[in-house]
Amino acid sequence: MKEYNLYCTGCSHKESINKNISRCPKCDEPMEVELIKEGKIKYSKDKGQTILERYLDFFPYLDISRKDSLGEGFTPLTNLKSISNNLNLKGLYLKNESQNPTWSFKDRGTLLGILHGKKLGYKKIGTVSTGNMAPSVAAYAAKFKLESYIFVKDTIAEEKLNPILIYNPKLFKVKGDYGSLYYNTLELGEKKDIYFINSDVPLRVEGSKTIAFEICEQLNFEMPDYVIVPTSAGGNIRGIEKGFREFKEVGIINKVPKIICAQSAGCSPIDKVFSENKEKIERFENPSTIAHAIENPLPPSGNQVLRMLKRNGGFTASVEDDEIIDAQKDLAQNGLFLQPASCVPLAALKKLRQEEKIEKYSTVVIIGTGGGLKYTKVFEKYNFNYSQIDLDDIENID
Repeated sequence: MKEYNLYCTGCSHKESINKNISRCPKCDEPMEVELIKEGKIKYSKDKGQTILERYLDFFPYLDISRKDSLGEGFTPLTNLKSISNNLNLKGLYLKNESQNPTWSFKDRGTLLGILHGKKLGYKKIGTVSTGNMAPSVAAYAAKFKLESYIFVKDTIAEEKLNPILIYNPKLFKVKGDYGSLYYNTLELGEKKDIYFINSDVPLRVEGSKTIAFEICEQLNFEMPDYVIVPTSAGGNIRGIEKGFREFKEVGIINKVPKIICAQSAGCSPIDKVFSENKEKIERFENPSTIAHAIENPLPPSGNQVLRMLKRNGGFTASVEDDEIIDAQKDLAQNGLFLQPASCVPLAALKKLRQEEKIEKYSTVVIIGTGGGLKYTKVFEKYNFNYSQIDLDDIENID
C-alpha cells in the first residue's frame, strides 16, 4: 500500500503523514498532504452515504467509518438568480456551509483532524478560534469522548460562548495577540500531548477539499469561472483550491476555476500584500471589522495563499463593513441569513463587477462559511421596524 507524505508548501521538505506536523521544521511554512493523483467518486444509491465514503479515494491515508460522521457536508448550492441578473452574470451560486452540524464549514476539517489524531493515539484535542472552529472542535470531541481545549480571544462576543460551552470543553479566554496564539498552542500541544486542529493544519485543509468536490458535482462538472472565498488564516481557501486541482489531476474535471481571496478592509493582510506585489505576509495593524470570523492579522497560511493565487491565476479583494452589511441584506432578501464573514464574498463580487475585474456573463460561486445566528450582535447595525396591534384590529392591517 502506498505511503502518503506531508510536504512543505514553501521548501518541499517531506515528512510522514503518520506524524503530527503542522509547520515545516526547516522553513516554518505550512505542511500539506501530497496531491492525490488517482481516484474516482464512489457513487451510491445509499441515502446514508457520508462525504468521506463518497470521496474515499481522496483520503486513502485514513480509516473511514460511517459511524464517525455527524452529517457534515452535502450542503446546498443555491442559485442566486435575481442577484446574478442584477450583476449581468451568467450564473451565481452560493455554497451554503451553514447547513453543517455546527453551522459552519469547520466541521469538514474537524472530523478529518480528529480521525488523524486518533490514529496517532491522541486523547486530547484543541483549537484556537474566533468563533466557528471552537464549537466544531468541542462538538466532535464530545462525540468521540475526547478532552477538548478551546482557546478564544478575550474580546470574543459573549453570545458565542454558550454555544461552545454546551459541549463541556475546557475553554480559555486569552488576552494577547491572536496572531501569536496560533503558534503558542502548537508548542503547548507538544508539551501537553494535545492534537491541535487549528485553522490551517494539514488535515483541516484536507476537509475543505470536499467543498470543491461537491461544487463540481452540483454543477454537473461544468466549472465556474471564479470561486470567491472569505479568508482568514488561509486553510479553507487552500483546501478548496486543492480539491479542484485533485479532481483535475484524476480527470474528473478539465479546468480549475480562478480562486479569489476575499477579506474585510478592516483586516486584510493577504489582500494588502497581494495588491502591493509582495511575496511575504505582513502583520495587519489594528484590525477592526464586523466580520470577526475572518479577523486574523497574521494569517499562518498567508504566504502559501499568495503562492497559490499566483499559480492559480486568481487574485484578492477587500470590502468595507458597510458593503458587508449591504451584502447581508441582499442575501436576506433571497431567504438566506449568513454571518457577516459569509457575506464578504458577495460584497467583493459586487465591487469586482463594478471595477470589471470579473467579466459580465461569468459564472461565479461564492462560499458562505457560517450561519447568521453565529453573530446576532450585527442587528445593532439595522433599523428594524414592526407594528403592534390589538387582536380586534387585525382585519384593518394594510
